[in-house]
Amino acid sequence: MSTSLHDELVGRAAALRGQLQQDAADHDRDRRLTDRTVTALRDNGMLRLLVPKALGGHQVGMRTFVDVTAELGRGCTSTAWVTAVVNTGNFLIGLFTERARKEVWSDNPSACAAGILAPTATVEPVAGGIKVSGKWPYASGSQICDWAVVGVPHGEVSLALLPMSELTVEDTWHVMGMRGTASNTIVAQGVFVPDHRLLPLGPVMGGANATEFPSEPLYRTSVTGVLLLSLLGAQLGTAVTARDFVVEKAPKRAISTTSYPAQTQSVAFQMDVAHATAKIDTAHLHVHRIAEMLDDHARRGVLPDLTTRSRTRMDAAYASLQVKEAVDLLVSAHGTASFADFSPLQRIFRDVNVASRHAGTGIRIPQEIYGRALLGLDPYVVSTLI
Repeated sequence: MSTSLHDELVGRAAALRGQLQQDAADHDRDRRLTDRTVTALRDNGMLRLLVPKALGGHQVGMRTFVDVTAELGRGCTSTAWVTAVVNTGNFLIGLFTERARKEVWSDNPSACAAGILAPTATVEPVAGGIKVSGKWPYASGSQICDWAVVGVPHGEVSLALLPMSELTVEDTWHVMGMRGTASNTIVAQGVFVPDHRLLPLGPVMGGANATEFPSEPLYRTSVTGVLLLSLLGAQLGTAVTARDFVVEKAPKRAISTTSYPAQTQSVAFQMDVAHATAKIDTAHLHVHRIAEMLDDHARRGVLPDLTTRSRTRMDAAYASLQVKEAVDLLVSAHGTASFADFSPLQRIFRDVNVASRHAGTGIRIPQEIYGRALLGLDPYVVSTLI
């Protein structure tokens, strides 16, 4: 990790916090990022984090990736989530051939991609490639994407790289939280995908990724690890904002039905803040362990062993659970005003309760996967996402 680049990018993200906090309510109401937020992300290089240096990107490691998205999360959960997910789409493009990569980034280093691995499509083999028809829901960031990387049933499963100009978007993301992510459904009808924009998924999930680019360790990173980290930065950052808001307001808020003129004087309140902060700190420690492990293995050019990869699923899920529980504590400590429309806490509460239930971070399946690995049993019986 380049310390100077890490600090520069985290600093750029931090400088956007005030603007993102101002626009967060608009993102929530309109179910999309504002134009000025998208412009700020592009102008500050936030959409080029995982783009190859050779094609105008930053090509950062996982520690920088998660620290930048966490900093954005302190401004707006949805903005940070979109930034992380479309950068992960870019990471997937980085695994394709040089021809495909240049097609995406030669003229636009800020081009970015939605990524949905589920092979919810049908394919028709044709000369030079395939034709694809299908629908892929939960395409976070589809509002701002130039490309989509989607799973298709070609061979076992392959990734297909499709231009958004040949797709349509169905407005299906009507949810309680994370509303600004525009995680709608992208649709293809007979879209031609040439052979150079197809990539078998199994080998890259198994560690055979980026053999064409041995000098780019980023693209040797565990694909599952990158996918998991893309879900966590936004949650980390927004939890810190919730804690800071509760602490800031505490000296001016009495506790109803008690003799305390300020929440700060209550031992129970003090304990809630301490407990919530410890949970947030615990989440950071688990997330940073994932990031540093991934960066180390990528530099060495080896895939983490099965138990370590299973632990990564557990680390990610446990970190997300700690964030959710911390926000629950903070909302209760702050009081019923947390749920007023004007309060940022109600939006953070909704966002975290949606984000923490993503299929990648729900706690039960990762517990089962990690438990099987620790007991010498095959975790692939439960899930292939390891």
